[in-house]
Amino acid sequence: MRTANRYRNKVMFLTLFVALLLIVLLLRSVSTSERKDKEEEVIDPHAGQVYLYDGFDWIWMTPLEGVPVNQFTEDMFRTSGTRIDYLGSDYTVTRGIDVSEHQKEINWQQVASSGVDFAYIRVGRRGYTEGGLFEDPYFKANIEGALANGIDVGVYMFSQAITVSEAMEEARYVLDRIQGYNVSLPIVFDWEKIEDPSARTASLEMNGRTDCAVAFCETIENAGYKSCVYFNRNLGYYGYDLTRLTDYEFWFSLPESGFPNFYYAMDMWQYSFTENVPGIGIETDMNLRFVPKI
Repeated sequence: MRTANRYRNKVMFLTLFVALLLIVLLLRSVSTSERKDKEEEVIDPHAGQVYLYDGFDWIWMTPLEGVPVNQFTEDMFRTSGTRIDYLGSDYTVTRGIDVSEHQKEINWQQVASSGVDFAYIRVGRRGYTEGGLFEDPYFKANIEGALANGIDVGVYMFSQAITVSEAMEEARYVLDRIQGYNVSLPIVFDWEKIEDPSARTASLEMNGRTDCAVAFCETIENAGYKSCVYFNRNLGYYGYDLTRLTDYEFWFSLPESGFPNFYYAMDMWQYSFTENVPGIGIETDMNLRFVPKI
């Protein structure tokens, strides 16, 4: 009997020991799992970032605070040949061209009959070597022809400003030349990178370029017009501080995509450089302008 009792005690002890060991191992496992989860949360290098394509590569980017986000998605657009249509219901969308001396003489009656709603016309440009200002030789013919045929008009200045004073000079240059014309669309600051190491703008960085954009737009707005900044994906992500430009409209250029694939919101999208428009003998840029429905 004593031997049997001793055996039962050993079995009970061993059972309790195994049970305790299992509990300890389970608690350690839960603790380790929780610790790993916390460590993963702490060391996540992309917390608060978005993953996007910047035109060269897929990157992680921290969104700019206060800059509205693009709500357009690929399924909101339909491509048919070279034409792209917006299928959504939140915006009134118009279709328009932007032209300069490169398009030569234009038959604006044919352009209007083709269904073009608006035209952006270049007023002039600043040279990228010596920095002089030059009026587009077709500016007057284009603005008068478009207006005479019922097409809404906006204008743009090809900027190579490197200082605030130069940007203001460009804005005044535009204002002087549009007097007497019904310019109903925003006036655009079109600063573009010149791929030439000798360009006077080659060393201009983000802050300086943004200063120029603000100076141009504020001069335009103070004269009673709306203003706009034109940029492609590279300038939009790396060339401007967009947090300083949210008071102005954005004109985004991305012709190789079926939808405006940019993280931030825009008011106009340049979707083609090679549109064939009746009345214009040279390939032309085509744009969609988005006006939110109230």
